[in-house]
Amino acid sequence: MDPIYTFTSHIAGKNARVSIYNDRIEWERPRGISGGKIAAGIMTAGLSLAATGVKNGKSGSEMIPVKSISSVTTKRDGMLNTLVSIITSGNTIDFRVSHAEATAVKTVVTDLILGKYDVVAPAVPAAAQPAPPTVQPEIHDQLQKLASLRDSGILTDEEFTAKKAELLARL
Repeated sequence: MDPIYTFTSHIAGKNARVSIYNDRIEWERPRGISGGKIAAGIMTAGLSLAATGVKNGKSGSEMIPVKSISSVTTKRDGMLNTLVSIITSGNTIDFRVSHAEATAVKTVVTDLILGKYDVVAPAVPAAAQPAPPTVQPEIHDQLQKLASLRDSGILTDEEFTAKKAELLARL
């Protein structure tokens, strides 16, 4: 399934790729070299990179089910960026994006919370789908006769219900 919306956000000092699907929000922050690590490596002629390694350990990912999202808020974060906060039952995740991107992200997440996107169930192959129940014609006719006997007062509701259950049990 393709995401509804994808964007890049600044999360905890590192860029992350965020994908919004109709049933979840996923973000992934890959391991990589930071600008600070490059500067330290240049200033120490590579000794700091040799000592600490090139990649940092600030990688991570998270999947947030839409059903656990309780609200979405925005808050300006400087001249160019806005924090979009996704508030869930046990966590708050802040995505730092441009002001224009914040409007789009908030709109998509709000629409998800309000159910404006259909949650698509996985397709079930035709062979795996159960066949609709069929009532055998003779039982169908007998049920109609029983109903007319009940309607005319010959059978009580209790007698009709008992006989109907007996007929349906034969299926």
